[in-house]
Amino acid sequence: MRKFDYSFLDNGLLPSNLVNTTGLIYSLKTGAEIRKDEYEKIFTELEKIAKVQSVKSSNEIEGIVTTDKRIKDIVNNKAEPLNHNEAEIAGYRDALNEIHLNYKTIEFNQNTILKLHEFLMSYTGAQDGGEYKQENNVILEINSEGNRKVRFRPTEAKDTPNAMEQLVLAYMDAKNNSNINDLLLIPCVILDFLCIHPFRDGNGRISRLLSLLLLYKSGFDVGKYISFEEQINKSKKYYYDALKKSSEGWENNENTYIPYIENFLSTLYMCYKELDKRFNVVNSKKITKKARVEATILNSLTAISKSEICDILPDVSPTTVEAVLGTMIKDKKIEIVGSGRKARYRKVR
Repeated sequence: MRKFDYSFLDNGLLPSNLVNTTGLIYSLKTGAEIRKDEYEKIFTELEKIAKVQSVKSSNEIEGIVTTDKRIKDIVNNKAEPLNHNEAEIAGYRDALNEIHLNYKTIEFNQNTILKLHEFLMSYTGAQDGGEYKQENNVILEINSEGNRKVRFRPTEAKDTPNAMEQLVLAYMDAKNNSNINDLLLIPCVILDFLCIHPFRDGNGRISRLLSLLLLYKSGFDVGKYISFEEQINKSKKYYYDALKKSSEGWENNENTYIPYIENFLSTLYMCYKELDKRFNVVNSKKITKKARVEATILNSLTAISKSEICDILPDVSPTTVEAVLGTMIKDKKIEIVGSGRKARYRKVR
């Protein structure tokens, strides 16, 4: 029986590359928030573009396609769906709009998940929209010769409601633990959702919608301005490789979340980098190096060394890093752990 428990995220034994990537993301997030406050019009335009790209890419991953013009018209409510594919696209549009407009008040629970699925299926004529699967499903893979085989057997239909309840409760428990970073927790929850595979159809698209919901609620709203789904679609092979690696042994509690976390963080990082790039195209004002160094230290999961900060921010000189560290220590924002070459810095608790 699968056990849902994310307490391992609080053991301090996570790979260093995950710690470094989260530091990079927090640093880029700080810059994005400063810009968003000052350049609302630019971000409004980016949001319009990203919404179309998100609807297109999330459906395209599942083989659901139509012309770019039709997608744009459907997303902007200028056209009604003409076939089944377009009905699926319209459903994703409505679910995405629900998250964009109401994420602050939407709770992560079974009712929300079922409601999003109902949105997703609302134009297709499906009778099971907003309902968990009634029959067992399997995840297949096709080899180079066209032969199919079962790659993964998700949770059985009869056990799905309980598994979803345990998933939500485990998330709530971990969310209340201040030592567990949201950026590490969210991909674990999404992986477990995908392994449960609670719906007859639409599991992949719902997983991407839930990713956005949980990211937005945790303050990482870059997906509103740069399509998170498009970044997944661009590197779809790596996404599925990570999913395969992290789901092996899942049903017996023998899997590792690390490959999926790495892919998730990489995707989010690329969103922030793309936002940074697009913003600089239309506006030359950049966030100060001082602000980026501060964000890197204050948002690090563990105490961080000067050399690690320099690795995360290669365009910032060691002299600048030292100056910022000195100021932050003086202002009692951070404290030193160790001395000499082993000196590391962390936020004052």
